Amino acid sequence: MNDEAAIIAFRKHTLRPLDDCLYALQHALPRLTRSSLHHCLQRHGFSRPSEVNDGDKSAKIRFKSYPVDYFHIDIAEVQTAQGKLCLFVSIDTTSKFAFTELHAKAGNLVATPSCAT
Repeated sequence: MNDEAAIIAFRKHTLRPLDDCLYALQHALPRLTRSSLHHCLQRHGFSRPSEVNDGDKSAKIRFKSYPVDYFHIDIAEVQTAQGKLCLFVSIDTTSKFAFTELHAKAGNLVATPSCAT
């Protein structure tokens, strides 16, 4: 169940197309296929990004202009049957490349990339 919660939270948070979601989520969910992702989104009523915001057109916010090497990072809590998890979402505002990770806690060691010095 926590896989589906992460998928739905990612889709709601980023509003990315199916293939972008698949590419970003496969690192955190290695068994995820395009078909299973699509079925999960359909099952929960999020198979199209427009369905997420049907009643709230102002919810989709465009990124401000930032330097080319800027990454936008968000943390969202995902409630699962096993408890809550933290979904880290990092988006390159230039290419719109997104990367996700699920963690039990949102501490400084988790939020800091291992390559940072």
